Amino acid sequence: MTEAFTKCCQETGLLMVVKCRQENTALKDCLVGYYSDPLFYEECKTEYLKQREEYRATGIKKKRQKLTSNV
Repeated sequence: MTEAFTKCCQETGLLMVVKCRQENTALKDCLVGYYSDPLFYEECKTEYLKQREEYRATGIKKKRQKLTSNV
């Protein structure tokens, strides 16, 4: 999903607002599916709480990791 949207935006430049509507709609639909999934929410919450606990214990901020798509 994100690859198609990114490619469309890179190829069309400023006209992306008009020309990439279909890719943008597909991307939004995909994201809404994740945002409304209770299991995904719990997974994100657990990961956040784990990182917060580690930071509070050590005072060292962990670098953000690049996320890979599970889709």
